[in-house]
Amino acid sequence: QFPFGRRLPCDIYWHGVSFHDNDIFSGQVNKFPGMTEMVRKITLSRAVRTMQDLFPLEYNFYPRSWILPEEFPLFVAEVRMMKDSDPSWKPTFIVKPDGGCQGDGIYLIKDPSDIRLTGSIQSRPAVVQEYICKPLLVDKLKFDIRLYVLLKSLEPLEIYIAKDGLSRFCTEPYQEPTLKNLHQVFMHLTNYSLNIHSGNFIHSDNVNTGSKRTFSSILCRLSSRGADVKKLWSDIISLVIKTIIALTPELKVYYQSDIPAGKPGPTCFQILGFDILLMKNLKPMLLEVNANPSMRIEHEQELSPGVFENVPSPVDEEVKVAVIRDTLRLVDPQKKKRKDIQQHIESSKNKVNIRYNYFMCYRCQTLEHVSEANEELLDAGPADRPEYDTTKSPEAGLPSLCLKQVFPKYAKQFNYLRLVDRVAALFIRFLGVKGTTKLGPTGFRTFIRNCKLSNSNFSMASVDILYIDITRRWNSMGIDHKESGMCLQAFVEAFFCLAQKKYKSLPLHEQVASLIHFCEYHLAALDEKRLVCGRV
Repeated sequence: QFPFGRRLPCDIYWHGVSFHDNDIFSGQVNKFPGMTEMVRKITLSRAVRTMQDLFPLEYNFYPRSWILPEEFPLFVAEVRMMKDSDPSWKPTFIVKPDGGCQGDGIYLIKDPSDIRLTGSIQSRPAVVQEYICKPLLVDKLKFDIRLYVLLKSLEPLEIYIAKDGLSRFCTEPYQEPTLKNLHQVFMHLTNYSLNIHSGNFIHSDNVNTGSKRTFSSILCRLSSRGADVKKLWSDIISLVIKTIIALTPELKVYYQSDIPAGKPGPTCFQILGFDILLMKNLKPMLLEVNANPSMRIEHEQELSPGVFENVPSPVDEEVKVAVIRDTLRLVDPQKKKRKDIQQHIESSKNKVNIRYNYFMCYRCQTLEHVSEANEELLDAGPADRPEYDTTKSPEAGLPSLCLKQVFPKYAKQFNYLRLVDRVAALFIRFLGVKGTTKLGPTGFRTFIRNCKLSNSNFSMASVDILYIDITRRWNSMGIDHKESGMCLQAFVEAFFCLAQKKYKSLPLHEQVASLIHFCEYHLAALDEKRLVCGRV
């Protein structure tokens, strides 16, 4: 550990909280710049909502959400409208502070008027979501799943999911929310940090029992009841990939700001904690994403009042040790060197085998009259061929990887969703100054001009008005006042607006895809023209 930094460079830096824990100029860092900001409840909700606007059916795994305080009037109006259209609808909502963790500040309400609109909601924004009232129960208890996901690379996108995770249980039997039980946190909130203080919490040495179990033990139980576990895993993989696709556009903006293209800098990877709730019908729902999931493999046990000791947790150890070990195996900088050496050896072997096989055919055709003794020599099999002395891989004695690659393995099934990624690429192109995350008015005008988006119906004066209106509104929401200008979310909104004006009769995702293609075509033509002029 180097709490005050380290002068000599390392292959891998393991930061405790964020990318900016230390100034790093080479090697690999276990945090992406901007990840902590991106998985905050408000930012995550905005990113998923953008994708829900484009692909509502594909992103129906995230509960309907409203951002407080700015969307409080909208929340009140929409709830009233839904109740008027369906008088039997008796919803419950869950309020989550934006920067909260470990269940801090979370509470349930039955009506918008119950929101604690005090001074704290202004200084501490929150997300209010529709509460999932019919979760899957095991032993009459509500539980959630913590899955570990490795984002190994942003460009190209590379995602791995751990084959096992944790199931964290509530400690009181579940009942659907009523005004009487809304405040019973041990019944409704699955957070381990809350339930560990319950007198009913059970620490178990068995991964199949207790208040924290392996996810695989739950899957075995579901399978024994006839549940389609393969489909459940497929749905979870889909949820993870789609969520990361929603996060990557803004992550790329942060990345180019901290590690500009063409300059020396570290590469990044990160272990994320996905918290997922299973509904009664086994549909997985995303609760939140944690940028710094706990990797502790023990828990505190009180020996006497005020005296604690750390006791090993077999469940945590079984899941988390494998995740850390295999993450390091996947990002091992020496692995590529060994792979290159092995490929060179295999190439040499293949050349020897080709020459050997050619020699054998030739001998069989021309030396049929040789003695039986010589024929035995000619019948030598592959085991008798020349062998190269290869050093055993350091991984030879390790278990098989617990991390399963899901992207780019399933890229063909999900690439059509990556529209906002391409919008972000346009945004980054016109940022101009390296290290910035906001687009100025000149950059926005250049984008419009180079992509040939202005015309008699949409003048440059209209362009300026669009820029000012959208940028001012986003800045009023308190989105990063360090820089002035248009943030990526504001640019995406402006891009959607332009797409809707240009392609009026199409669904939104087709409008956006058409405008992206239009812009990319004109920019490619411009690049080609500049290249030709440069040659002349």
